[in-house]
Amino acid sequence: MPVLRITTVGNSAGVVLPRELLVRLRVEKGDRLYVSESPDGILLTPYDPEVAAQLDRADVIMKEHKEVLRRLAT
Repeated sequence: MPVLRITTVGNSAGVVLPRELLVRLRVEKGDRLYVSESPDGILLTPYDPEVAAQLDRADVIMKEHKEVLRRLAT
């Protein structure tokens, strides 16, 4: 895997993803990615509107039932 360099993008910072990484992720210029943290580091995955809707719904459910979930976790 190549080493990426952080560069300035407007008032922000960004990285340029090499073509071989875009191919492996199955994404193109302009596509969106999920960024999440895992025990092994940062994980990039292609954005999927269906998964995004499911995650949004899960957030609502977890907020609505926060106390029940807390009790189940102990």
